[in-house]
Amino acid sequence: QSENSDKSSAESDSETEVEQVSVYHKLLATLKTSPESESNEEEDESESEAEESETEMDSEGSQGTGEADGGEEDKNDVPAQEEGSFFPHVGKRCFNTAEQTLDQEQADAADASCDPSHGAVEEFTDVKHESEFSLETNFMEEESGDCNADQRDSNSSQAISEDPFKQHMERELEEKEVEKMSTLPKTSSQTKWPRLGQLTFSSTLEKPKTLKAEKEVDVKQLHLHKPLESTWPKVNRQFLSSVNKPGDASFTPLQRELFHIMNTYRDLFYPERNALTNGEEIRHAYCLHALNHVLKANAQVLSNNAKRRDRKPGTDSDDYRDQGLTRPKVLMVVPFRECALRIVHIFISLLEVNEKKKIDVSNKKRFKGEFGSDPEEKPPNLKRPEDYEAVFAGNIDDHFRIGVAILQKSMRLYAPFYSSDIIIASPLGMRTVIGAEGEKKRDFDFLSSIEVLIIDQADIYLMQNWEHILHLMKHINLLPLDSHGVDFSRVRMLSLNNWSKYYRQTLLFSALQDPQINSVFNKHCFNYMGQVAVRNVPLSGSISHVVVQLPHVFRRLEAENSTSVIDTRFEFFVNKVLPEYRDAIMSHTLIYVPSYFDYVRLRNYFKKEDLNFTHICEYTKKAGVCRARRFFLKGEKQFLLFTERFHFYKRYTIKGIRNLIFYELPTYSHFYSEICNMMKATDNGVDATWTCTVLYSKYDAQKLAAVVGIDRTAQMLQSKKTVHLFVTGEN
Repeated sequence: QSENSDKSSAESDSETEVEQVSVYHKLLATLKTSPESESNEEEDESESEAEESETEMDSEGSQGTGEADGGEEDKNDVPAQEEGSFFPHVGKRCFNTAEQTLDQEQADAADASCDPSHGAVEEFTDVKHESEFSLETNFMEEESGDCNADQRDSNSSQAISEDPFKQHMERELEEKEVEKMSTLPKTSSQTKWPRLGQLTFSSTLEKPKTLKAEKEVDVKQLHLHKPLESTWPKVNRQFLSSVNKPGDASFTPLQRELFHIMNTYRDLFYPERNALTNGEEIRHAYCLHALNHVLKANAQVLSNNAKRRDRKPGTDSDDYRDQGLTRPKVLMVVPFRECALRIVHIFISLLEVNEKKKIDVSNKKRFKGEFGSDPEEKPPNLKRPEDYEAVFAGNIDDHFRIGVAILQKSMRLYAPFYSSDIIIASPLGMRTVIGAEGEKKRDFDFLSSIEVLIIDQADIYLMQNWEHILHLMKHINLLPLDSHGVDFSRVRMLSLNNWSKYYRQTLLFSALQDPQINSVFNKHCFNYMGQVAVRNVPLSGSISHVVVQLPHVFRRLEAENSTSVIDTRFEFFVNKVLPEYRDAIMSHTLIYVPSYFDYVRLRNYFKKEDLNFTHICEYTKKAGVCRARRFFLKGEKQFLLFTERFHFYKRYTIKGIRNLIFYELPTYSHFYSEICNMMKATDNGVDATWTCTVLYSKYDAQKLAAVVGIDRTAQMLQSKKTVHLFVTGEN
């Protein structure tokens, strides 16, 4: 039997025995899952003129950060989708780990490692440490000090009432409260915090209580589990400055406010994560919270193991309900392997009290080989913006998942999912294990008892495949289809009642506000504690960073609803905008298209009308990109259709632009100024005939505010007229 965490039960379970189907299983077997979402895939374009590539493209295209060239563009209007990432050339990478670097544990499983001849990765799971990391058979170590701490908590009603973990997990909801959360709308209130800014608190059960931001925080008052009280200040020291007061030497101002919300077990949406500035301090804060949650949950189970062992016969066993239907408690969704690598390193640092007390980490060398990166793989002299370098640092493979088990002084990497406390995965990694209805090899039972869901860098999933996130949200906290050997006398009533989703805390971090991300937070988060969303409005906008003198014309289109805006935009562009650019005088026109489906529609229309154009999308091969850029620069092609995803993953400078059309406002506001500033790359310098036209509707309010600022947005949405802005420098 394959040693693979894709399988529907842990390796420790004996799957050869045929279990009798109980009433419970029959009941669960009636549950249905959502149908498979549609996907996209590209066919070949049948042109290959690699000899035409420019010198610049030779250096840019040889980028070695894991982005192999995807297939060339699809000629069909609606492409048939592959099951993988929307952007197939990210995530097909195979890392070779030299056999001599493996310790005995990895050598034993060498057949499950990377196969360089086929370029496929056989997924490895650690089956050796099952008993060592089993929650059911282990007890609290006296010498660790954790046992006494747990007993102290158990014996002190004050400690129980103050510990946020116990407050949250031990509250028993009533059926009328659950019904209320299922049917009634949320009520909300606003407040302002010094660092986070404008916060919206929302809740269904009761009038949302607005927390007050703590100006100072003592790490000893946060109810952190040992050893986090002592290790956190050391691990987090790199982010602290002399600005921090002596009594508050553990958190940055941002971390203090974020952790204050996390530690109350409310859902949190923070849309101002920046890979360049605050990304790592945010990662450290949520890692502290996740690890604190797992250590407390496991300590409770181990402590109760000892109590059950020592109890008198006939004692009520209902006193020890301390776990879910499956073991995984925390799911961390991150875009790239490098992110998983950093998270595990933070966990290890937080668990190691000092240099002398190193924790035992199983399969560490293997993990470093598969999730690390070779610095020599990245060619030198590639000029990319700083934010690009920060996002695409290290190993950017986007197809992975790994189970992590933590027990007192040890950590087990590559744990089978049903023996894991924490699962770290990419959306694609989750999608391929969850599968679709009708598939034989699919599993999502391990998501049944997730108590903390962390989705980091959510904006990047808009550039990968947002459907994977929606698919995950539909399959989390469902009743499992199998018992997986659980002791039902230890399962919390909230899990048996199928109320897990009302206890799950969701932490959502993004670089931007977006309707799709907002929708997940509003429609898929049911936490009875309520939600907190950061809702700051941009004051200036990225248009202030446009350095070329350029008239910006914002043309408003009227749509009846958010669904019809797609067709309305196309008709508006074809009938009102494009005719103005058909004249040969309006050559060198770049059309920026955020949506791939809009791009396909425009490309088909341009072909039908026999317009003189070329096109670049995220699937175009390197030779095709070289050819299109050269044709456009020399004026041999009047139009260049250009997708946002291509810009996101490549960031090439397109030379020769004289006229810009933003078919839709960009997802990332700084892309607006980046594309506009490409005009200065033209050899002729400033040209008085340069133009920039932007199409927008009232449904683009968030994107518009990020580009022009909130004040201009309010004026533009009130007025239905075309708006002309002339911006120079930092105006």
